[in-house]
Amino acid sequence: MVDVSAKHVTSRVAIAEGRVVMKPETLALVVSGDAKKGDVLGTARIAGIMAAKRTSELIPLCHPLPLTHVDVRAELRDDGVHIEAEAATSAQTGVEMEALTAAAVAALTVYDMCKAVEKGIRITDVRLEEKTGGKSGAWKRRE
Repeated sequence: MVDVSAKHVTSRVAIAEGRVVMKPETLALVVSGDAKKGDVLGTARIAGIMAAKRTSELIPLCHPLPLTHVDVRAELRDDGVHIEAEAATSAQTGVEMEALTAAAVAALTVYDMCKAVEKGIRITDVRLEEKTGGKSGAWKRRE
């Protein structure tokens, strides 16, 4: 584990996203709420928040952090579901892994809840979009 004891405690925020691409027929079931396992977007949101809180148990050598905020938003798009996860803390190390874990697990949850209808669903573009705080300061993806 990296020694962060000499680092200053600062407010840190990270935003990550991911996409779940599916057929229009599968998306229609998500929209209508008729997916076999229930509320896909609500369940994915809760799963992502729970995953962020357990990141240090999932990623080897990742510091456990006192999270002050986690939010997972799932938005329907023409080709599937767009997921955005935000994590915040006041700590000596960043929350990028917590935001990325939340986005990835939320996407996996969408897949799990829809796989009975479509096995070929794709999870794509899980990536860090923005982070603030810490020695390196702010960073934002530019495309």
